[in-house]
Amino acid sequence: MKALRLALPLLVLIMLAVFLWRGLALDPRDLPSALINKPLPAFTLATLDDPARRVSSSSLRGRVWLLNVWSSWCSACVIEHPQILDLSRRGFIDIVGLDYKDETADAREWLASNGNPYALVLQDRDGRTGIDLGVYGVPETFLIDAAGVIRAKHTGPVTQQFIDEAVLPLLAKGRQP
Repeated sequence: MKALRLALPLLVLIMLAVFLWRGLALDPRDLPSALINKPLPAFTLATLDDPARRVSSSSLRGRVWLLNVWSSWCSACVIEHPQILDLSRRGFIDIVGLDYKDETADAREWLASNGNPYALVLQDRDGRTGIDLGVYGVPETFLIDAAGVIRAKHTGPVTQQFIDEAVLPLLAKGRQP
């Protein structure tokens, strides 16, 4: 009986250590999305350039494109921005910016200072569209196919690996007869 009382706490400690070790091995940027292979949630948002102009998610169908969620207050967005600019310059995919929980003037100033790689910038000032997308924080980037289905999600600054492993294969698949 005495041995059981001594062994039980040791067993619990070993189990906790195993769970901690397993948790430390996980990639915190690897956040699963329930929306992969599901239609992009419907939205109608104002554009940054002309707040009177409204754009709906359905109007963006018909081509493969990236939805890049960013904000002027986001420090990781500064790290990501050169990669987004490079993608835009290469011209093989349209990039739509979703300005998340930001002030219009701040977003305009940020793009004027850092360059605007976006074919279109939509405003999500209250964050509701971000909630529908399951956004944890910025930056996050979604790869949308021509039918309006989310095919991939990248949390954190866009990487060349994401471009090589998710974006380019979908573009190549779309160009095949």
